[in-house]
Amino acid sequence: MEWKLSILLLLTLLTAYRVILRVLQARSAGNPTPESVTDVYDAETYQRWRRYCAEKSRLQILVSILTYALTLILLLTNAYSAVASLFSPHPYMQLLVVVLFDALVGLPIDVFSSYAENLRIEEKYGFNRTTVKTFVLDRVRSFLLGATLSVLLSMLLAVLHVAIGDWLILLFAGALLLVSLVGSFLYPLFSRAGNRFTPLEEGELKERLMGLLTKHGYRVKAIEVMDASRRTTKLNAYFTGFGRMKTIVLYDNLVNALTPDEICAVFAHELGHGLHRDVLKQQILNVLNFLAMAFLVWGAVKLPQLHMAFGFSTVNYGFAFILVGIALGLVQPLIGLVTSAYSRRAEYRADRQAVKEGYGEALITALKTLARGNFSHLSPSRLQVVLEYSHPPLAARIEAIERELSK
Repeated sequence: MEWKLSILLLLTLLTAYRVILRVLQARSAGNPTPESVTDVYDAETYQRWRRYCAEKSRLQILVSILTYALTLILLLTNAYSAVASLFSPHPYMQLLVVVLFDALVGLPIDVFSSYAENLRIEEKYGFNRTTVKTFVLDRVRSFLLGATLSVLLSMLLAVLHVAIGDWLILLFAGALLLVSLVGSFLYPLFSRAGNRFTPLEEGELKERLMGLLTKHGYRVKAIEVMDASRRTTKLNAYFTGFGRMKTIVLYDNLVNALTPDEICAVFAHELGHGLHRDVLKQQILNVLNFLAMAFLVWGAVKLPQLHMAFGFSTVNYGFAFILVGIALGLVQPLIGLVTSAYSRRAEYRADRQAVKEGYGEALITALKTLARGNFSHLSPSRLQVVLEYSHPPLAARIEAIERELSK
């Protein structure tokens, strides 16, 4: 079997899929706006949104093509094995060299993509608050974190394969799940590395948010406001923590844009996720991703000839990790059909919780404000929603909330 040709074909199909999705996104910008959300944008803002959508789609298509061209050149020229041959033949050194080379060679496209998106497009449409200094620091942090994680996972792969052989497929899936859970647990710590958090001032809003959670048996560790306005004008909020102890985090943009009722509505929605353990269920569904990745990893380290096709003399665990990333790009969309469908269902259910708490009308106005502030797509194509949307479109959510209110 011609392994190199097969991998290049996978890479081409993956790029084509990504480009098709972005073309769908750009074309759907011309869809008629559903009646229930026609008041989100006025005529002038709607035209600005269409230009914004077109520019974002073009950028994403360009980045996909550039990434494809770079990866194609690296694979066709056996660049990974050529660079690895300059260093010690020790397996762990070979792994380290390949992973770091891949991270470094992809860095220019990553920086270009982030710069064009945040400091050009987002800036042009009034969303960006990131300074050049903050941008540079964010990219450095992102590179160091990404490279470190890739090296550690590749090392874990090598150690497990050497130690246990074919049992790798199950243990590596378990290890990935553990890393995911630890990452979720540590996310609040990572977010504090580049942001400032201040306690929400005492008053009615704080009391209502605390009451909303304590009413259902949760304990509130803290309610904090994050200085998201340093980077963006977009709105968001979340609560973190395992078990019943929660920390509520509000973007300062959200506090300034929404009324107390609307903020409570957003958290009544989040409360719905907590009561139905949606985050835990999502993690369980993610096991499908981890099993798929572990199976592909097992195949990548089981076939030395796969590595030899690209100039290596034996299995290189770092290169196996790169090949798995390519293959996963085609596998994950299939798994995503299941996980995204569940996620959309969970969003409807969480909206119903907000209605039960007496915040149905406030949630509608909050969702419209969030859509307006985040420049959301109001009329995506049905195919696009099925393939990649984790949340239902705004109009569908509003219609479901109104049906619930009418009961």
